Amino acid sequence: MLSGCAGSSPRHTEPPDDYFARQLPGMPGGSHALMSPVDNPVAQLRSLQEPPPTLIRQALLEQHQSWAGTPYRLGGDSEHGIDCSALVQHIYRDTFDLELPRSTYGQVKEGREIDRQALQAGDLVFFRPPGPYQHVGVYVGDGYFLHASTSQGVTISRLDNSYWQRYYWQARRTLEPTHVAQLSRTL
Repeated sequence: MLSGCAGSSPRHTEPPDDYFARQLPGMPGGSHALMSPVDNPVAQLRSLQEPPPTLIRQALLEQHQSWAGTPYRLGGDSEHGIDCSALVQHIYRDTFDLELPRSTYGQVKEGREIDRQALQAGDLVFFRPPGPYQHVGVYVGDGYFLHASTSQGVTISRLDNSYWQRYYWQARRTLEPTHVAQLSRTL
């Protein structure tokens, strides 16, 4: 089964690749410098009992840096091309040492549904755009989410963008503090 994702329609295109990402702390052009490899947020995240949201956000931004420029490809699962659900699966595996299903259909069944106003860094956000496929991304905080866009590849977009706002479906929390704490003890 292909794990498809939908992207933005040509009428409602988003700004050029990584426009919003440059505005986020820790990103090029942002107000803070990138972390050095010595200050790897993924390693820090795994060493803490209950990581603060800012550390989760930094780890997700590091993942964005790793995947930025990767083109979208339906069914893709590598740096040569990736779809939204594969990107989310890789991010969760590499950042949180947590295996998620490969498809958006499987991922939307994980964790618990949460209200949009309660979003925290690391939560999954789902969309139902026109067409046969659903779309998924990872919330990074301050109204932004990381995803594989059909038109821009791996990018960071705003949830309140008119396109994403129109097709927003639900959010799910798969990372509970006790689960992250358990992961950090096993690593």
